[in-house]
Amino acid sequence: MRVQELKARAAEYLRKVRLGAAERERVREMPHALVRELAALQLGTFRVPQEHGGPGATVQETIQFILDLAAADSNIAQSVRPHFGFVESLNRTSSDAEQRRWYPRVLAGDLFGLAHGEIGAANGVIRTRVTRDGDAYRANGRKFYSTGTLYAHWVSVSAVNDEGQTASFVVPTDREGVTLIDDWDGIGQRLTASGTTELTDVIVSEEEFLDRQPPPGRRNHTTAFQQLFLAAVEAGIARNALDDAVGYARERARPIKHSSATRSVDDPYVQHAVGEIAARAYAAEAVVLRAADTIDRALAEDAVPELLVHASVEVAQAQFLAVESALKSAELLFDVGGGSTTLREHNLDRHWRNARTVANHNPRAYKAGVVGAFLLTDTEPPTTGLF
Repeated sequence: MRVQELKARAAEYLRKVRLGAAERERVREMPHALVRELAALQLGTFRVPQEHGGPGATVQETIQFILDLAAADSNIAQSVRPHFGFVESLNRTSSDAEQRRWYPRVLAGDLFGLAHGEIGAANGVIRTRVTRDGDAYRANGRKFYSTGTLYAHWVSVSAVNDEGQTASFVVPTDREGVTLIDDWDGIGQRLTASGTTELTDVIVSEEEFLDRQPPPGRRNHTTAFQQLFLAAVEAGIARNALDDAVGYARERARPIKHSSATRSVDDPYVQHAVGEIAARAYAAEAVVLRAADTIDRALAEDAVPELLVHASVEVAQAQFLAVESALKSAELLFDVGGGSTTLREHNLDRHWRNARTVANHNPRAYKAGVVGAFLLTDTEPPTTGLF
């Protein structure tokens, strides 16, 4: 599979995704078939290396697809973030045995979800346990924010082992003892299948554990990739808001009584609103793709620590701006029409709700603070977590 062929498949798939995206979210119709089709078309394989049978796409090419997907349906884009993160982690931090085990599953169209976060667990504390049981292990716990797992074939889980250390493993979502609950009740991203995962005496074999723990203090690009993914979703939301602003102004809006125009598209204030949305969407996409290129350059230089630091800083800047752009674009959308823009049938508020929900994954104030600290005091971003 070559990158150009994958891009051609993506273009056709995206046309299908756009159809009815707003209505799917309005009535809460989970896009199971569309997400599975993404995997069947091998659109989850962008970053699988050529030596393992994949297209070997760059980070920038991959992020461009995610941005385009988010512009079509940000729910689907967000739901596959764990899958793309899993593949990215295989590229640099996995053993040869893990790559031989999991790359074929990705190429075969399997999707990977995740179950890491837990409600009420401050500072990343994990209460889920995995304990030795003869030749295997048993996992017990309750996870929330299980993005995409209801669509996935496999789920990646974090737990604390008998030694008190964090361990990660991957099990099939249909394994006995795994219960997936569709209880995500956020104001936005309602179709991302981000609910609860319950683990009750789930059997975990030795080979299903992942060896992903980098040495303390050592930086890798995977977390930066995961953070840039969120920024790409925000940039896609901004572009989607622009599309809806243009469409509404052209097809539905009417000039107000005091307008100097006879058509809304000729009203200078409507033109200004659409122009500002366009500028913000353009800026968001530009910074996201520039940051992606920075990660590619760092990887091309064999992940030199200094380049990875700069990549993390650029991603933080891109995230901050993409969030601001998406939220403001979603607000300005309502300036192209009157009270009718707020009707539920149009579902135009989904852009702000979705942008706000994605933004809440990471406080953007920390992004700006880390960038400022780096520029002022040469303090490097953290090597784990949100950077």
